[in-house]
Amino acid sequence: MRVLSGIQPTGNLHLGNYLGAIRNWVRMQDEMDSDSRCFFFLADMHSITVHETREQRLANVRDMTAALVACGIDPDRSVLFNQARVPAHAELCWLLNGTARIGWLNRMTQFKDKAGKNREGASVGLFVYPVLQAADVLLYQATHVPVGEDQKQHLELTRDIATKFNTDFGVELFTLPDPIIPKETARIMSLRDGTAKMSKSDPSDMSRINLTDDDETITQKVRKAKTDPEPLPSEVAGLEGRPEALNLVGIYATLTGSTPDAVCGAFAGQGFGAFKPALAEVLVDRLAPIRARYIALKDDHAALDAILEKGAAKAAQAAEPTLRGAYDAMGLMR
Repeated sequence: MRVLSGIQPTGNLHLGNYLGAIRNWVRMQDEMDSDSRCFFFLADMHSITVHETREQRLANVRDMTAALVACGIDPDRSVLFNQARVPAHAELCWLLNGTARIGWLNRMTQFKDKAGKNREGASVGLFVYPVLQAADVLLYQATHVPVGEDQKQHLELTRDIATKFNTDFGVELFTLPDPIIPKETARIMSLRDGTAKMSKSDPSDMSRINLTDDDETITQKVRKAKTDPEPLPSEVAGLEGRPEALNLVGIYATLTGSTPDAVCGAFAGQGFGAFKPALAEVLVDRLAPIRARYIALKDDHAALDAILEKGAAKAAQAAEPTLRGAYDAMGLMR
């Protein structure tokens, strides 16, 4: 089994990133046997579809590395690296551009969403973004890729590209990856709008819990989180039509390893004046150790770069046979 997943280095992680993805990465890492491997990468080559300064991009990569290690990703047990240190990603992406079809890419909903009405003004990189994603996965012969609803289409495209390449060149080079749905998934919503995902792009910092927030800030954000005047019901079915209440109950349940029904049962009849302090206490307890590890590591650029260089060396070694096989299948010399 070989698992691969990536994350864009676009600033600090928040609670939604941690509970929705990173905590599951750590769990998969910890459950792997000696014959299996996890590859986790920072998608800095994907990030160039949005303009950033050189200094900001470097800082974002290091910050995200520190955050992932603080959350529990172990560079000795998993392969942790950034794309740009492994040129095979860019090379295989270009080779796969000869296999991918414009019609396939035209159907990708994420490009339509991000380009919006300015389709002609969007970068070519944004349009072929899914081909680089395919290269990321196929390069390491990944058998499983953790995906959310918004990424299923991209994994299907990856399988299509792999199948067409293998068929066109009469090889069995690329493994067709399967989606992996973690046993426990959490969809964490905004603290200001229970119908919108918690996001770094939300202009209001009060909408999210950042993993770098101190205890007082976390408590204040929970206290000011949008709710309603009704008490909590005895079971989660009673939260229908109350998205903000459901979100807070879900966060509490996920952090404590409980269920929304059990949380409702424990706080039945109580209002948010009682529930919010309890939630804030759980958040502070769970996030304080992560924040402490992050702060201890974030300014040690030499240590962070060493982690990424070590991971990149392992990744490049794992990628080389596939890249060499792709060149050979196409009759290209390198």
